[in-house]
Formats: sequence, structure tokens, C-alpha cells
Amino acid sequence: MAVTPLMPVYPRSPVRPVRGEGCYLYGEGGETYLDFASGIAVNLLGHGHPHLTKAIQDQAATLIHVSNLYGSPQGEALAQRLVDSTFADTVFFTNSGAEAVECAIKTARRYHHHHGRPEKHTLITFKNAFHGRTLGTISATDQAKLRDGFAPLLPGFTVAEFDNLDAAKAAIDDHTAGFLVEPVQGEGGIRPASQEFMKGLRALADEHDLMLVLDEVQCGVARTGKLYAYEHYGIEPDILASAKGIGGGFPMGACLATEKAAAGMVIGTHGSTYGGGPLAMAAGGAVLDVVNTPEFLERVTRMGDRLRGALEQMIPNHDHLFESVRGLGLMLGIKMKTDSRAFVTYLRDHGLLTVAAGDNVMRVLPPLVIEDSHIAEFVEKLSEAARQYELPQEAA
Repeated sequence: MAVTPLMPVYPRSPVRPVRGEGCYLYGEGGETYLDFASGIAVNLLGHGHPHLTKAIQDQAATLIHVSNLYGSPQGEALAQRLVDSTFADTVFFTNSGAEAVECAIKTARRYHHHHGRPEKHTLITFKNAFHGRTLGTISATDQAKLRDGFAPLLPGFTVAEFDNLDAAKAAIDDHTAGFLVEPVQGEGGIRPASQEFMKGLRALADEHDLMLVLDEVQCGVARTGKLYAYEHYGIEPDILASAKGIGGGFPMGACLATEKAAAGMVIGTHGSTYGGGPLAMAAGGAVLDVVNTPEFLERVTRMGDRLRGALEQMIPNHDHLFESVRGLGLMLGIKMKTDSRAFVTYLRDHGLLTVAAGDNVMRVLPPLVIEDSHIAEFVEKLSEAARQYELPQEAA
């Protein structure tokens, strides 16, 4: 069989969306789906949000791209807003999460190089992490499915057990540059780190003059009920990678850093042709307009509690399918007793879109603008689908 025009690296589902509105997607045959996948935690404002749409339309009609050879009023404005709202003193804009993590890795290594310690180049990363698909970011993981066939991988990473502070401490040696960690593992199965672990990593980084690098590509930008998930832990990182929701559906990312961490990132050390372009900055600014308010963030927490409560109430009715709910805010995962990927596929036939993850978890990642009616519809359809899914198993 001849290769397809789209390189066949995705096991694409029969769902073929052509239009979106609010929390719904519509297929090319008119099918309706309640979208609790959000493009894998990207469409924070749902589909066709008027403020985001207008910002992109207006900017597209004004100026789309100029490159970073020139001054960037748009980039300066959005960077200032992120600096004002976070731990960071400076921001580098990227086109994707993997690029944001790559910039974070380079920034951490460059910090030690800048201070005359080039031998400190290894980042301690954690089992079942997902940091992207570039050679650098797959080298940072221990997942064979991401790494197989792409050798030789890049040196400079040591993998320790996630949420195990003793393991992280034991991994430190003379070559350690810092830690690279997701505060909430996404692809790994919606696993929030413990308070002890995150506070402990911060203390170890301070003790050994290491960089604490957070990958908040999936858990950042209001998804957990805080603008960034590190706020749940009462700590601040040195460097943070952000993407997915930051553009509300427009491809963009950002590497945030303190002045101390970015001391070595001077002219010529990093770059991007598209990163921080006017169109992306318009999208990012529009997203912040909506999500970066105390009222909106409190609402995410409130709706997350309601969704979680509804799911926990439903689970005992199907307790041989579902085990438990975990996560923060509207970044939730349902631990399953059956194959989560098969069940996610099955739900699509019932008009529900969710996302599979590691550890046999089904991710529930709705737009942050969901209403009570969407929660009720989701749980009702999920329960009905679960009831029907049980029948062939019971018959067997």
C-alpha cells in the first residue's frame, strides 16, 4: 500500500471535525461531540470564543509576521504581562511545548556554563514523564515508545522515580545542573506531585545551586485553577516551559525564567524565526485577558470540584470499569480497571471526546469555560456508555 499524503504517524480516529462552537465539535457528516479533550488541554476557551477570534482576526489583518530581526512591541507587551503575573523576570516565546522545553534545558545548562561550571550539564528527570518529541525532549524521558529507533539519543539526563524525593536527592552528582519535572504529569496519567516532593526539589536546588525547571506545558495557564500549577505548592521555579493553552488553539509556547537563571542567555545563544510573532502574541494576550483574573481562576477550581464530585458519585455505579478520580482543577484523570484507550475510542461513538494517558488513565480536559449543563451532559453520557460497555463483559 502506498504511503498516505499525511505521514502515517498517528492512529487517527474516525472523528473528523470541521467546525467547533463553545464546548462542542461537529464532524464532516454533521456528528456532534461534547469536547472534553480540548485538543489535548489546548482549547481553554472552547471553540470560536469571540474575544480570541476577534484578536486573531484583527491582528491577521494588521501584521502577521516580521521575524525577530526587529523590535517587537507585541512580544514586549505579552512578556511584561507574564512577568507581572508569575515568578519570571524574562520570557522567550516559542511555537510549541517541545520548543519551550528545549529552551528551558538550554537555559539551565547555560546558567552553569555562565558561572564557569560547564561540567554541570545533566538534568534529573522523572519516570513516565513526557516533555515533547524532539531529540532533546525524548532523551529526557525513559519511555521506550518515544525513544525506540531514534538512537543515538542525547546525553545529559538522569531519570529518577517521580514523586520520590529520596531518589531525586540520590541522583545528584558533580554533573547535575538541575531538575526537570512536570508538577502534574499529563501523558503519564494525571499524577500531581506531592507537596513534600515539590518543596523538597526546591530546597535541594537551593542547597546545591541547581535549576528547578518546571514543564507546565499541559498543566499551566489556568488549567489547574491557578495560572501556573507551581502556585499550588508555595514554591517558585527558576525556569518554566509553557504552551498548549497559552494560545487558546493558536500554536505558541513560552520559556519563562528568573533573571538569575537567564544570566547566560545573551545575544546569539538562542533564536526562533516564528517565535513571538505578532499573530501569536495577539492570541496569547486574548487568552490572558480572559483567564488571568481571580474570578476566572476561582471558577475553574469550582467547576473542577463539581466535575470531580459528579464523577466520584458516578464511579460506584460502574466500579468494575472505573477506580478513582485524580488531578487538579479541570485537569482530571479517571483511573480505569479496563483498557483506557479502548474505552476512549468507544466513547467517541457516544459523542464524547476524552484523551487516553499512561497508567491506564482517561484524561478529562474540558474547556475552562464549561457550564453546569456540560458537566451534567458529560456524566450522563459517560454513565450510559459505561453501562452499555459493561454488557459484553458481563455476558462473557
